[in-house]
Amino acid sequence: MPLLHLLLVAIIQGLTEFLPISSSGHLILLPNLTGLEDQGQVIDVAVHVGTLGAVILYFWQDVKLALSGIPNLLRGRIHGAGAGLMFCLIIATIPVVVVGLILNLTGLDDMMRSTAVIGWTMLIFGIVLWWSDRGDGKGMPAEFWSIKNAFIMGLWQAVALIPGTSRSGITITGGRFLGYSREGAAKLAMLMSIPTILASGLLLGAEVAANADAQAARDAAIAAVFAFLAALFALWFMMKLLKTVSFTPYVIYRVILGIFLLWYAYS
Repeated sequence: MPLLHLLLVAIIQGLTEFLPISSSGHLILLPNLTGLEDQGQVIDVAVHVGTLGAVILYFWQDVKLALSGIPNLLRGRIHGAGAGLMFCLIIATIPVVVVGLILNLTGLDDMMRSTAVIGWTMLIFGIVLWWSDRGDGKGMPAEFWSIKNAFIMGLWQAVALIPGTSRSGITITGGRFLGYSREGAAKLAMLMSIPTILASGLLLGAEVAANADAQAARDAAIAAVFAFLAALFALWFMMKLLKTVSFTPYVIYRVILGIFLLWYAYS
C-alpha cells in the first residue's frame, strides 16, 4: 500500500475517532471521493489499535481504576468506584455489540456505506448534537455515572453503527441529554470507546490474522503508530477546548459537510 495512502488513512482515523465528526464516515468517503482503493481490514485493525492505545494512555488513571474493580466484579460485587466504573462500561457496551453482530450477520452494515447515508447522518446528528448542547455546558461530572445512564448511553452508542453518525458524537449527545457537563459527557464517551474499539478490533483481527504477511504487518505497524499520534492529539485538543468552547464548531463542520455530501450524492 502506498505510504501516502497509508498515512492519510491513519491520520484521518486518528483525528476523527474521538472528535464528534465520525471516523468511519470519513474513511468511507476517502475512496468514494478520491478514487483511492479501500484500505482493507488489516489497516482497519491497525488504526483501531492505534486509537485504542491513545485513549488508554490519555485516560490511564480512569482505566487503572476500572481494572482495579475486576476482582470485586468476579466475586459478584459492584460496590466501590473501580467495580462500579467497570460494570457501567460493560453495561454500556452490550447494545453496540448486539446490534453490531446483527448488522454484520445480515449484511446491513455494507448496505449503509454510501455517500448519501453519510451525508444525512452528518447533517441530522450534527443538529441533534447542537440541540443536546444548548446552555452553558454545566451539569453532572463523569463520576456521577449510574448503571441506568450507562445503558442509555450504550443505546445511543449503538446508533453510531450507521456510518457518519460518529460514535463519540452520538454518545456525547446522549450524555448531554442525560444532564452531564460537556467535559463529563466527553470523558464518558471516550471511556466507553475502549471496550467498543477493543471488541471491534478483536472481531476484525480474528478475520484477518490468518491472511497477514510481512508487507501487511509493516503497513499495519506504520498505520498504528500514526493513528496513535493523531488520536492522542485529537483527544488533547478536544478536552482542552471544551473548557472554554461548546460543541458548536463540530456541529458547523458536520452541517456543512453533510450538505455538500447530499449535493454530491444526488447531483
